[in-house]
Amino acid sequence: MALTGIQIFKLLPKTNCKECGVPTCLAFAMNLASGKAELDACPYVSDEAREQLAEASAPPIRPVVIGNGVRKLTVGGETVQYRHEKTFFNPTGLAAQVTSDISEADLAAKLTAWNALQFERVGLNLRPELIALKDAGDADAFAARAKQIAETSEFGLILMSDDPGAMTAAVDATKFKRPLLYAATDANVEACGQLAKDNDLPLAVKADSVEGLVALTDKLTEMGLKDLVLDPGSREIKQSLEDLVAVRRAALKDGNRAVGFPTITFPCEMTGSLDMEAVIAGMYIAKYGGIVVLSDFTGDTLFPLLLERLNIFTDPQRPMTVTEGIYEIGNPDENSPVMVTTNFALTYFIVSGEIEGSRVPAYLLIKDSEGLSVMTAWAAGKFAGDDVGMFVKKCGIADKIKHQEVIIPGYAAAIAGDVEEELPGWTITVGPREAAHIPGFLRSR
Repeated sequence: MALTGIQIFKLLPKTNCKECGVPTCLAFAMNLASGKAELDACPYVSDEAREQLAEASAPPIRPVVIGNGVRKLTVGGETVQYRHEKTFFNPTGLAAQVTSDISEADLAAKLTAWNALQFERVGLNLRPELIALKDAGDADAFAARAKQIAETSEFGLILMSDDPGAMTAAVDATKFKRPLLYAATDANVEACGQLAKDNDLPLAVKADSVEGLVALTDKLTEMGLKDLVLDPGSREIKQSLEDLVAVRRAALKDGNRAVGFPTITFPCEMTGSLDMEAVIAGMYIAKYGGIVVLSDFTGDTLFPLLLERLNIFTDPQRPMTVTEGIYEIGNPDENSPVMVTTNFALTYFIVSGEIEGSRVPAYLLIKDSEGLSVMTAWAAGKFAGDDVGMFVKKCGIADKIKHQEVIIPGYAAAIAGDVEEELPGWTITVGPREAAHIPGFLRSR
């Protein structure tokens, strides 16, 4: 059981040093008990107390690591029910399912195609992380396909089998990749638990209800297993969502450690349509799937899910930004127009999209405004005329063009005079207030 704030306070040094960021040790203890602080923030806690406080300082939903290498995935570790309360930390893992009766050549082709599904957005490389291999009844084929995935691809692996023998052979071939074993049930909990424990691997737990999960997780934690992933078992959309919400609430609001683990969901088993799978997966990314298993990866269904995931798992207190610098749109030359705006990601994508739509090659200068939009940045002094002028001088755009004209956003027209003072000899043109008017503005020049 998690410790109360008073119990934690008794184990703290009681110096009220304020180095943790709060005025008193009692306040820090209360924050620690509610998951709003990290134990490492206290520089004076003793080793003995740290050991006793480990449970209280751990996230109410345990973080679980699956895989190794560049696509290593951490799921769980969440501390709040709703994103606006603080933030969600570890993005939902996206998996595609294959059965072990697939041929070696066909699997190789799938791996190549799926590996190519990588998208750059806001300077990030967005891609899926996992492949769920389902045992089709042949233990040798299951182990062989598992080994092929582990050795020839960057994807993490979920091994799905009810046969302990098949699972053991697949684990022997792939344990270096740290696969997730799916799944311990009432019928095989001891065997699956022992296999996971012997190989130090994460284990999924499947029951027919949330209540059924508790008995299984209690048994597995008594065996010494900590890295568990929960499947409440429902494949009906409404019931499945209710189960995930119940698990999340029990872990966060009630402090129930028996369900304090990430979840795995299977849209691939809820519908026969890949488009509908994507809709269900979108629901799980928001509430509250740690892993989502699809029947396939295709660009038109995967890309929207990756973007949703990026937005949901971005700290709402820290806006998404793009890197400050010069962005070339449509192969501009030395005579192309130069526009400047803020580094708020949404602003960048809207403005760059409208420039592309105009078919007029241009340079877009992105100035660091701490992720604020044009109006907000101007009001906060993050997009002031002297700063913008200094940025234009230092960014290197003068070496790429023959003219001396820069177009500023219409909503920042008030800074035009200050930009002119900072850029003597330059022409400062005020552009449209609305991004939708950019194409017409550029084409009419």
